[in-house]
Amino acid sequence: MTALIDRPHGTLTDYFEEAARIIDRAEEGARLELINGKIRSKAVPDGDHGRIIQWLTRICMQHRPELWLNPDQGLKVETYRSGRARPDGSLAASDAFVGQGEWADPDPVLMVVEVTSHDGDTDRRDRVEKPRAYAESGIPLCLLIDRETCEVTLFSEPDGSRYEDAHTVPFGKPLQLPDPVNITLETEPLKDWVS
Repeated sequence: MTALIDRPHGTLTDYFEEAARIIDRAEEGARLELINGKIRSKAVPDGDHGRIIQWLTRICMQHRPELWLNPDQGLKVETYRSGRARPDGSLAASDAFVGQGEWADPDPVLMVVEVTSHDGDTDRRDRVEKPRAYAESGIPLCLLIDRETCEVTLFSEPDGSRYEDAHTVPFGKPLQLPDPVNITLETEPLKDWVS
């Protein structure tokens, strides 16, 4: 990758996007992100991970039918380093990403969702780097469903560099998602999908 970075014809972001497309075609299930100026691989979701996204999608559809929880829509994050992240879900108006490519502008996103994976990079990636990148992008809410700790954390009030508030509840307790989402999550079902 060093040879690519030293070449004067493109930016790290350009090379990352090209590499991500090539790896996506060549390696089934491989997913790359560019966070904090570093290329990271993201674990392929397992069945419980997918079921959590399915559960949350249904809740959002029932309470806010004008919105859609887009799974795996790439977002342009981090104004400073031109990052690229692929949240597990991006809640936005149903047609928010129409006409945008693989890496969309985050402005219409009301909330991003991350569900932890069972890999060694989860702590840094899902709990630290990605919430910071989403806050830098001005995304109002970031919901972290942590299967390791059996907790749900809602990050809110982005100040341009971080979320000023983080509210955590254990699985089983309700969690109010404030404006602009306005949904109460009953988190009891999450206890069934922590394997």
